Amino acid sequence: QVLLVESGGGLVQPGGSLTLSCVVSQSIFSRHAQMSWYRQAPGKERELVAMFTSDGSRTYADPVKGRFTISRDTLTNTLYLIMNNLKPEDTGDYYCNVQNSGSDYWGQGTRVTVSS
Repeated sequence: QVLLVESGGGLVQPGGSLTLSCVVSQSIFSRHAQMSWYRQAPGKERELVAMFTSDGSRTYADPVKGRFTISRDTLTNTLYLIMNNLKPEDTGDYYCNVQNSGSDYWGQGTRVTVSS
């Protein structure tokens, strides 16, 4: 059963923008769940990009602060990552993650390539 489906990746020039979407199954979507975006650059470890904590506050990794925004739509059970002023170092596979009731759920990933 597929519980998270990401979309929105692609090729963009430096300075451009992309919005990633993650449709989350109703069975695991909750305002009190920890919901995050991670990324994995080629040859590197997966790293946290942005997160909604269980109390609804947002946190961001230092490299993306001021450029990326995490948001969600509770009517459509969708988590978003709005990415502006993209840089080549933002290239990687982006993954949606939900932690709810002690379980950890991952999407299949969507690829973002920032290149001129």
